[in-house]
Amino acid sequence: MLAGIQQIDEVEWEVPVGYVPGMRVPGRFFLSDDLAETLEPDAVHQLANVACLPGIERYSLAMPDIHSGYGFPIGGVAAFDAESGVISPGGVGYDINCGVRLIATPLRADDITQPRALIEELFRTVPTGVGAESSLRLSHHDLAAMMTEGVRWAVEAGYGVENDISHCEESGRLDAADTAPVSKKAFQRGMPQAGTLGSGNHFLEIQEVDAVFDPETAEAFGLSPGQICFMVHCGSRGLGHQVCTDHLRVLESAHKRYGISIPDRQLACAPLSSPEGEAYFGAMAAAANYAWVNRQVITHQVRQVLQRMFGIAYEEMPLVYDVAHNVAKMEEHSSERGRRRFCVHRKGATRAFGPGLPEVPAAYRSVGQPVIIPGSMGSHSYVLHGTATAMERTFGSTCHGAGRVMSRTKAKKATPGSEVRKHLLEQGIVVRATSDAAIAEEAPEAYKESDKVVDVVRRAGLSLPVVRLRPLGVIKG
Repeated sequence: MLAGIQQIDEVEWEVPVGYVPGMRVPGRFFLSDDLAETLEPDAVHQLANVACLPGIERYSLAMPDIHSGYGFPIGGVAAFDAESGVISPGGVGYDINCGVRLIATPLRADDITQPRALIEELFRTVPTGVGAESSLRLSHHDLAAMMTEGVRWAVEAGYGVENDISHCEESGRLDAADTAPVSKKAFQRGMPQAGTLGSGNHFLEIQEVDAVFDPETAEAFGLSPGQICFMVHCGSRGLGHQVCTDHLRVLESAHKRYGISIPDRQLACAPLSSPEGEAYFGAMAAAANYAWVNRQVITHQVRQVLQRMFGIAYEEMPLVYDVAHNVAKMEEHSSERGRRRFCVHRKGATRAFGPGLPEVPAAYRSVGQPVIIPGSMGSHSYVLHGTATAMERTFGSTCHGAGRVMSRTKAKKATPGSEVRKHLLEQGIVVRATSDAAIAEEAPEAYKESDKVVDVVRRAGLSLPVVRLRPLGVIKG
């Protein structure tokens, strides 16, 4: 472990005030001894830098999938006081509301006799890859409504059922959405991309529930051994990227006007109450709503394929849940000054609210929010549930995935995509992508082991395993 870092318990570590000049609070991160070798010094430095921002509450936090990112480390969590704090695009990232959802089906593993045929049909149906365009033909008015209303827009347009709305984090809509600060260029980029998977680490995966750790909670989530599910991982596409780009330009100079000193220009920020801060927050929320619609339309496309191929009724394929892992939201949490409102930034981190909270769907309130943790291509994914411990220690947050340990460039040089595909097929996993390069850069070896990451949050009590999912087929952007 790096010099100066103090171990708090078996999986929690503290970066003390003074690790970098200007820290207002300590940093805390969660990591096991066997994952310690993956810890990047740059990521720890970024964690400490975040602790320098005004209005930060208690700690700058990072989950066990921590690795270096833009400004904030990926895996980072920070809560800023609603009155004295700031908002920073670096704490959200370029892919606003990149997130993941799980769709349950009545299919069993034995029903998937031709996984390649199913993958090919899904690949033909769901637009995939850089610049992929949707079959939706949207007007400017449609796109504005989509960004304002979120998932409800999609359901009312025929791309889902009413129950899908309540089974999304925030019911698939941030109220703060404002299309006025969304640029014309962002509109242009978003117009053709609603309902597309995109590229990079985004995926659509066929999975089998191969282990159940908590039968009672699994039953509440509608999951059982041998069941086939579909996982969707994507975000706000070019629209969200453009929103981030546009507002970073503004905030890179705005912090000086408000007398805010930042240790890294990538931590550009503005007070939440400032015109610049409010403009970014409104545009970011609009992009987040777009991302929820994007995943909803893909869900609709998956259901249509399964209807055609297996004769399953649309209503028999419920959405288990949809979680965001790149977003900033206003939430109420406990502090030394009592219950207060904070702008919680989660960048590569997942909300993990515990039992009994009104933000958790009524169907799951007794057990806590579903937490969906995707693995890397070829490794297990998990469904966990949120806990009261997470509410106390991490503002209701947990990890978001496996976390990279190898850059995309390095991964492409390490193993050809054809070899990765062959190796996965030997494990019974069919992979389809736009190119071999797309497969190579997302090889399982480029990521931490999801089993180990999930074990850390389990030991820390931030979220507890419910089921494990084994991949059978993967579509990569």
